[in-house]
Parts: sequence; C-alpha cells; structure tokens
Amino acid sequence: MAEKLEKIEQVIDEKLTAAEMYARRPRKWWLYTLIVLILAVVISWSGSSLSYTGMTSTGTQVAKGVVNGITHPDMQLLFGTGDTDVPYLLLQTIAIAVLGTLFGAILAIPFAFLASTNILPKPIAYLFRVVILLIRTIPSLVWALMWIRVTGPGAACGVITQSVCSIGMISKMYITAIEDLDTRILESLDAMGCTPFQKIRYGVIPQLTASFISTTIYRFDINLKDATTLGIVGAGGIGASLVQCLNSRRWAMVGSFVWGLMVLVLIIEFASTRVRKKLARGE
Repeated sequence: MAEKLEKIEQVIDEKLTAAEMYARRPRKWWLYTLIVLILAVVISWSGSSLSYTGMTSTGTQVAKGVVNGITHPDMQLLFGTGDTDVPYLLLQTIAIAVLGTLFGAILAIPFAFLASTNILPKPIAYLFRVVILLIRTIPSLVWALMWIRVTGPGAACGVITQSVCSIGMISKMYITAIEDLDTRILESLDAMGCTPFQKIRYGVIPQLTASFISTTIYRFDINLKDATTLGIVGAGGIGASLVQCLNSRRWAMVGSFVWGLMVLVLIIEFASTRVRKKLARGE
C-alpha cells in the first residue's frame, strides 16, 4: 500500500512539474503574429502580379488533344523497335541519365573532400564550396544551351550537362556525409598503428559507401526526369521527339511518349526506393 501511495505521489509531482514548465513556456505570440503578417504581405504581393483571363480556344483544343492522345496512344509507336519509337528513345534517355550521374558522382568526390572543413583548412574548403555553389546556381537548361554550342545537338550534350549539374548537388550531399564521419574510429585505427591507406580503407570508406550510393541513386532519379526536359533544347533523349509531336499536334504520338515516360519513372522510382531502404535500414 505504501508503495502505491509513493507511486501516486510521484505521478502527481511529475504532472505538477509538467504544468509548471508549460506555464513558464516562452511567450512568443508577437513573433508568430509577425511571421503570419509577413507571409500574408508576401502572398498578397505575389498574387497581385497574376492575371487570369481564362483559357483561349487554342489552349482548350490542346488540352483536349493531350487527353485524347493519352487515352488513345499510338500502339505501334509505343511498342515499336525502330530508332524513332518509344522503347529506343527511352533507352537513350536512360543511357544519358546513367552516364551523366556516373560521371557527376565520380567528379563530385574530389570536390567534396576538398570542400570539407574537417579535411582541409576552412579558407580552402570555403573556396571550393563557392565553386560548387556557382555550379548549382546555373539551371540545367542554361548549361545545355551552353554545351550544345560546343558538342552540337545530341546525346553527348545531355551527358555533359547532367554530369556538370550532378557535381553541384552530389558534392553538397557528399560534404555532409564526410563532415559527419565518426573520428573516434580513425583515432582508434591510428592508435593501432594503421597506415593512412588502412585508415581510409577501414575507417572512412565503410562510413561513406552507403551514403554515397544512396545520394547517387537519388540524383539518378532527378537526372532521368531532367533528361526528358533537356531533349527540348536538342540534348538527346525522348524530349525532342515529344516536343516535335506537340508542335505538330500529333496527339496519339504524344500519348505514346507520355505513357512510356510514366511507366519508366514508376519502375525507376520503385527500384531506387527499394535500394535506398536497403542501404539505410537493411530492409
């Protein structure tokens, strides 16, 4: 009985303590009110620049055409084996994304190590971070328009563009992984008399491998979608054919390209999600 009373008293004391802590919570209603007012002003200012005059007759026809194309795709184009059919163009798009991601991931490794503050002095690391930031600030379409003047239209332009764009994002993710390294493992290996190569082999690589692979797969998802967009400016892939069909209003062909893209993205998304879960949680 005494033990039960002690437990009841302990629970009451905890509740009182929680109530006291809640009563002493910081009063920041003025800050929250200010944030709401700022958001309201920004939203109203942004909305003032919008002007909707309704859909034009041409826009309505295009929308109907796209819907009709998706519901009635060109089956011969969708399952054909020629170099202008959907399967071939999808394989070309995948190839551009794979090569762009692979080259970008490899080139991002030295950038990431050189931009990590726990590897190099801060002034040097910040210098390389500025370079990475400059790469990231330029959109992929602008990179494609610049490289297309060098390589000409085609898949090569898409690969180079995606490689350069991948460096910016992958390097940033790599830097986070490198700076989160458990240095105690390296200190233990150093105390055991391991060589620098052995410390990298057994102390650094095992900690970074899963994070690096997961980041690369995530970037591949992005590059696969970007490869379609880059085709608009002539950087290879299925995007160029899709734009041509849209401009000529061949809706059945548009529907075939859209269905091919949707199926491809779903398959890649499912596979990449499974791989990332396996790496992160071992599921």
